[in-house]
Amino acid sequence: MSDDVVLRLEGVHKTYSHLGKDIQVLKGVDLDIRRGDQLSIVGKSGVGKSTMLHVAGTLDPPTRGRVLWEGRDLFQMPEPELARWRNRRIGFVFQFHHLLPEFTARENVMLPALIAGIDWSEAAAMADRLLDRLGLSDRAKHRPGELSGGEQQRVSLGRALVMEPEILFADEPTGNLDERTSEEIHDLLETLNRDIGTALVLVTHNFSLARRMETRLIMTEGLLKPWDGTPP
Repeated sequence: MSDDVVLRLEGVHKTYSHLGKDIQVLKGVDLDIRRGDQLSIVGKSGVGKSTMLHVAGTLDPPTRGRVLWEGRDLFQMPEPELARWRNRRIGFVFQFHHLLPEFTARENVMLPALIAGIDWSEAAAMADRLLDRLGLSDRAKHRPGELSGGEQQRVSLGRALVMEPEILFADEPTGNLDERTSEEIHDLLETLNRDIGTALVLVTHNFSLARRMETRLIMTEGLLKPWDGTPP
């Protein structure tokens, strides 16, 4: 494996059983993610884009194939070790924010650091630095219900990045936002990718935003292929 490849999918298959029938979603996906990558994935609804992200991010095991981190098969790890690895190495942002409504913006961003065993004061300082970068310093003590949709998505982005993961998986992160706010979030993602060095893997139906990524792929027939920018 090349030195700059941190995550590799090798021949990844994913099959689900439904009403006694096997539904094959992923059919041998190969993918290399390198440090600092900007990578977009497009494709029609239901083709397996989110499934691929869940497998790559170790939220769901493959039916067949391997997910390798610097050459190590991640799904050979005991689950507690894998959970600790995921907390420190991978960030996730989804279409829906999944923020804890009873916690403030600062407390939501702090959560991964607290789970990692970092003490409260240091975790709070980490969260405050990130909220400042996200333009949310004055909203740190507000709960999600007191924030706009764009502000909530910025908080979820802060939570995903507080541990400075090597890879950020973003699954339709602006799907519920207006066009202007979507542009702001994507500008922010690209800035953080450049400044922190976190690889960005973006699944989106927004083709203009997908075209901004350095590497562009399309999922079709259960496989990833290069994408020429033409809407599928």
